Amino acid sequence: MRLGRIASPDGVAFVAIEDAEGDARAREIAEHPFGTPTFTGRSWPLADVRLLAPILATKVICVGKNYAAHAAEMGGTAPEQPVIFLKPNTSIIGPGAAIVVPPSSNEVHYEGELAVVIGRPCKDVPAARAADVILGYTIANDVTARDQQRLDGQWTRAKSYDTFCPLGPWIETDIDPGDLEITTTVDGETKQHSRTSLLLHSVGELVEWASTIMTLLPGDVILTGTPEGVGPIVAGQSVSVTVTGIGTLTNPVAAKKN
Repeated sequence: MRLGRIASPDGVAFVAIEDAEGDARAREIAEHPFGTPTFTGRSWPLADVRLLAPILATKVICVGKNYAAHAAEMGGTAPEQPVIFLKPNTSIIGPGAAIVVPPSSNEVHYEGELAVVIGRPCKDVPAARAADVILGYTIANDVTARDQQRLDGQWTRAKSYDTFCPLGPWIETDIDPGDLEITTTVDGETKQHSRTSLLLHSVGELVEWASTIMTLLPGDVILTGTPEGVGPIVAGQSVSVTVTGIGTLTNPVAAKKN
């Protein structure tokens, strides 16, 4: 099932996105998408609604240096254990919304990633049972003020600005994350190209690691890490992250207005 969140003339709603012979429609879900969704009977042509971030997480758990080639390009070695940090949920935006470059940074980078969406409350989940607690998968861009990351020595400020966590365009519930192609482009030029089979710590291992530290709640998001090829984006550009089997997340880049 393809799950999304939309703004329509009737308000904001969770939806199942269905494609009947090329005529994609957003079918309204009653309440929330967790468990077995029930439907209100209302639907809209997908072209007539605006896609929002598919979920508003209570927390976004991110994994650093989870591709060996990215660890190398950042000037370090691959960590033996997952290195995690948090992005606030206020950093989340949906497809088409602008990534806003803060005036305090001169080096904002894209980082295309596969994202995991948790489907039920869980703690201490073994890697082999991770699929039992996962709602599905979406696409993320872990936008980073790289100059501030270097300056601070820790990553909170650099990763936490409003708009620094694009998510979308929807959640795919029926997909195997083991070997998906991931590509990031800026203004159509390919910057990152890799596969999730190269993750140093698998999705199951990341769910196990995170859930031993903190309780995971429905809608929480785990960003699995970015491959090599990270680089700058500036106002006026457009960045797209594509994961096979899910789709493409595209966001323009804008300067902050006074």
